[in-house]
Amino acid sequence: MITIHCRANFQPLTNMEKPPLRDYTATNAASAPPLLNTLTPSRRTSSNRAFAAVYTCAIVALFYRHTQTLLSSKTLVSFYVTLTLFVSDLILAFNWASGQAFRMRPVYRKEFPENLEKVVKTSDLPGLDVFICTADPYKEPPISVVNTALSVMAYDYPTEKISVYVSDDGGSAFTLFAFMEAARFAAHWLPFCRKNDIAKRNPDEYFATDYKMSSETEDIKVIPILKLSN
Repeated sequence: MITIHCRANFQPLTNMEKPPLRDYTATNAASAPPLLNTLTPSRRTSSNRAFAAVYTCAIVALFYRHTQTLLSSKTLVSFYVTLTLFVSDLILAFNWASGQAFRMRPVYRKEFPENLEKVVKTSDLPGLDVFICTADPYKEPPISVVNTALSVMAYDYPTEKISVYVSDDGGSAFTLFAFMEAARFAAHWLPFCRKNDIAKRNPDEYFATDYKMSSETEDIKVIPILKLSN
C-alpha cells in the first residue's frame, strides 16, 4: 500500500485580476508546463457502445419474454422452470452489465516522467510510505518478498522521501535472514540501478532477461542474496 500526502495551495484570480481573454490565452499558451501524460480515446469506443445498445435491447426483449411466459404459466412446474431461467438470465445480465464500464470509453495513456522535474522541484515531491506484508514463508517465498522490497527501494525517487516497511505476521526466521542478506545486496544493487538507469529494478526479473553482460553485472549476480532463489 502506498500513501501519498500532498497539498496544493492556490488562490483563483478574481474577475478584476484577470487579463483580457486574448492576452490571457496567449500567456497560458506560452507558459504552459510540459505534458506529464497524454490521453487518446480508442477507435473502438463507438463500436463498443453500439454493441452494448443492441445487446441491451436483446436483454430487455428476453426479460419481456420471460415475464410473459411467467405470467401465463398454467402449471406449477412450468412456473418454477420459467422462474429459474429468469433468475439465471438476470444474474448473467448483471455480470455482463458490470463489466461494460471500461468498454464505454477505452483510452490509451502515455506518460512522460522525464518532464516531472520540469514541473515540480525535487524538494517539493511528496513522501512515500510503502508497506509490504507477508505471513507464511511457504506460500510467500522470502526471495519474492525480498525482490519486491529491493525493487521499491530502487525507485527513481529521492531516497530521503521514500520509506519501506516490511511486516512479517508469521515471524519467520527464514524471512528475517533473507532481509539481512538483502541489506547487504542492496548496497550493490541500488547504486547499480541508478548508475545504469535500469528499467526493471526487480533483481530476479532483471537477471531473467537478456541483460547486458559486463564484469559489474556478473559481480552483482554472484552476491549471496540471489542464491536464495536456487
